[in-house]
Amino acid sequence: MFMRQLTYLVALDKHRHFGRAAENCHVSQPALSNGISELERELGLVIVKRNRTFQGITPEGERVIAWARKVLASLEGLRQEAELVRNIPGGHLAIGAIPSAIHPVTLLSAECRDIINSLTLDIQSLSTQDILRKLREQDIHLGLTYDRAVVDEAFDVMPLFTERYVLVADEQATLPRELSWTDVAGYPLCLLSQDMQNRRILDEMFRQAGATPNAVIETNAIPILLAEAQSGRAFSIMPLSALPALYAVRLRVHTIMPEHSADVCLVRLKREPQPPLCDAVWRLAANMDFQKILDRPLADLL
Repeated sequence: MFMRQLTYLVALDKHRHFGRAAENCHVSQPALSNGISELERELGLVIVKRNRTFQGITPEGERVIAWARKVLASLEGLRQEAELVRNIPGGHLAIGAIPSAIHPVTLLSAECRDIINSLTLDIQSLSTQDILRKLREQDIHLGLTYDRAVVDEAFDVMPLFTERYVLVADEQATLPRELSWTDVAGYPLCLLSQDMQNRRILDEMFRQAGATPNAVIETNAIPILLAEAQSGRAFSIMPLSALPALYAVRLRVHTIMPEHSADVCLVRLKREPQPPLCDAVWRLAANMDFQKILDRPLADLL
């Protein structure tokens, strides 16, 4: 089975006429017809109803065409990726990410370094304000932050995934599976510092519940949140997506009701043309299913 046969078949389905389909594929009508006949012989079924002219597609043929479209779309993606690798031999890229997105940004960096040769990266943990400022000043090329914080039309924004907030505790902690924000406010908490957008989101949730969190430790580093939770000295509130799978076996996760989430996006300075390397990484990120990648290892925690 050859890709050209699938191309002929999809073109015939689109044009519903052998001559026009052949013209679209830049081949003769007999070549197109013979190619489809060869495909039918290979698959052992009739795809096209025909007499002297095109009469339609069989039910079996409709299913084959659906698969043909998927195969051709995947092939086009492969060609684009090959072109990207040829045209972007390497370079340096600076990315700023809010602390809770450091784990996701490492997934992006791994994908980029697998595909783009000689790529070097500078990854910084920053507040939302610093990310946007550094983008404007062109000190960084890309940022991962909350989409609600990006209101300036000077930026391009691409949604990546949704954060879901949970209470993280030592595996020995005996707590209800579900807790209210009022319940959680009374525990000794290790939270991100108040200059972080994540903390402002949490403080708003506590305000809505009429509670004040008992923050015994504040930090701008996710590893400290995890270490405190694991030690049993304090509890942490963080997005489930910020919890690396390697910590899952040593921690317990509890839903906080009502549940709250926040959308995280990739952001860059709006300009034309975009720097080639920055644009290449943007395209790679667009093809990654971050939500699925982040949720899969932690699916059994809640």
